[in-house]
Amino acid sequence: MKSTPPLATRSRRRPAAIAGLMIVALMAMVGCSSASSDEPAKADEPTTRVVQTDKGAVTVPASAERIVVLSGGLAGYLYALDAPVVATDTRVLGVTNLEGGFPPAWSDAAKKQGTTELPAGEQLSVEAVAAANPDLIIGGGQGVTSVQAEELYDKLTAIAPTVLVPRTVAAWDKQLEIVADAAGRSDQVPALMAAYDAKVKDVKGKIKVPAGNVVYILSLANNKPYLVPPTAALPAMLSELGFVADDVMTKAGNPQLFGSGDSFEVSPELLSQVADAPVAFVIPVSGRPMAELATDPLYSQLPSFKAGTTFELPATSYRPDYDGAMATLDLIGQTFG
Repeated sequence: MKSTPPLATRSRRRPAAIAGLMIVALMAMVGCSSASSDEPAKADEPTTRVVQTDKGAVTVPASAERIVVLSGGLAGYLYALDAPVVATDTRVLGVTNLEGGFPPAWSDAAKKQGTTELPAGEQLSVEAVAAANPDLIIGGGQGVTSVQAEELYDKLTAIAPTVLVPRTVAAWDKQLEIVADAAGRSDQVPALMAAYDAKVKDVKGKIKVPAGNVVYILSLANNKPYLVPPTAALPAMLSELGFVADDVMTKAGNPQLFGSGDSFEVSPELLSQVADAPVAFVIPVSGRPMAELATDPLYSQLPSFKAGTTFELPATSYRPDYDGAMATLDLIGQTFG
C-alpha cells in the first residue's frame, strides 16, 4: 500500500502544476495571436487586377468567381482552366445544336458546374447576361458572337468588367493566354501547354507524314470552294508535326481573306490550279463531307482526290480551342500512325 505524501510535499508540487498550466495557456494565446496575424496579410491582398485589351485597360477581379462567356468558341478554355462559368453561349462552329445543349467537348464540365445556357439569337441578350450576376464577362474571338459583343460592349461593361478577345487573334494558344489572364488563371497555362507540347512530340514521333505539300479545303454550306491559308490555326498547328502547307495564297493571286483571316474563296475555274497539292485535308463546316466532294467533278479531278491522299478532319479542328487542338493531334496520330 502506497503512503500518502506529506502535506508539505504536495504543497511544493502545486505551484509547479500551476506554472505548467500557465505555460500551456500562454502558448495557446501565442498560437491565436499568430493565426490572427495572418488575417491582415490576407486583407492586404489585391481583390482586383488590370488587364490590357483593345478597348483599353480593364479592371477585373483578381480571381473571377462568376464568369459569363459570350462565345461558345471561348468557353472550352475556361473549363480547361477549371474556371467557374455561370452562363455561356453554346454556339461552336460546325458543332452547334440549334435546339440547345452544350457542345460535346465540354458538356460534362458545364453540367458539373451548373452552367446555364445563354439564349442564341441574332442579338445578344443583355438581360440574360445580367441575370447571371457575373463578376466578369469574356467574349470576342471569331464569328458572329464576336460582332454581337462588340455592338453591345458599353451595355455589357455596365453589368460587369468585360474582356473581348480580338478577332485578329486566331491562334488557339494566344486565345488561351488572353482568357486565362482575364480570369486570373494564368498560373495554370504552363501545365496545359506542357501537356500539349508533350502530345505534339509523341504524335510526331509515331506518324509518317505523306510526301508533298498540303492544301486545306473548307467545305461550307453554300457549296462554294474555300481554302485555308497557311497562316491559319490548323495549318500552323499541323506544321509542328511536319505537314507543309502549300502556298495557296500566291497561287490564288493573294486574294482577300475573310473574317478572321482564316479562309478565302476560290473561283471554280481556278480551283484546279490553286488546290493542286498532292495531299489535302477537307474540313466540313456545315458543308459536304469529303465523300460527297469526291463525287463532284470540281474536286474529283484534283491530284489529292485522284491519288487517294485526301483526309477529312472535323469542324472542331478548323478553329480549335485547347481541347480541339488536343483532339486533332490524337486524330492525326490515329490516321498516320
